[in-house]
Amino acid sequence: METHGLQEILSGHRFFADLDPALCALVAGCGRNVRFEAGDYLFHEGEPADRFFLLRHGRVAFEVTAPGRGPLRFLTVGEGEVVGVSWLVPPYRWNYDAKALETIRAIALDAKCLRDKCEADHHLGYELMKRFVPELVRRLHATRLQMFDVYGQHG
Repeated sequence: METHGLQEILSGHRFFADLDPALCALVAGCGRNVRFEAGDYLFHEGEPADRFFLLRHGRVAFEVTAPGRGPLRFLTVGEGEVVGVSWLVPPYRWNYDAKALETIRAIALDAKCLRDKCEADHHLGYELMKRFVPELVRRLHATRLQMFDVYGQHG
């Protein structure tokens, strides 16, 4: 897919909807379309966080492995969501697993490419931080509520 077509898709995604077109073009240069089938893992805990995903279709479960209990799902996200924020923070390693619950269509954005562009253009970096920080806070609250639900059912 051409970068121009990818730029149109990115600008239509809620995460980048109001991003300046010139900055959106920079981001698009780091992206590509990807697909995962149900049961596939987008990434595993401990692996290099070398990309993040903008979901266009499907749902993804975030899981951690609890000793003696196996995988524990702590959050599920769907269409219009972002998967992966560990690419922003050294040492750039995933802190959980991300598993496709159904067929996933997404845009994968190369983390090193994007970090390099943010270093070269601090305005781009600032715009991305303004998008990712609220996402992190929202996820923290959602995870907290889901944990209450999980422990409330077993307590």
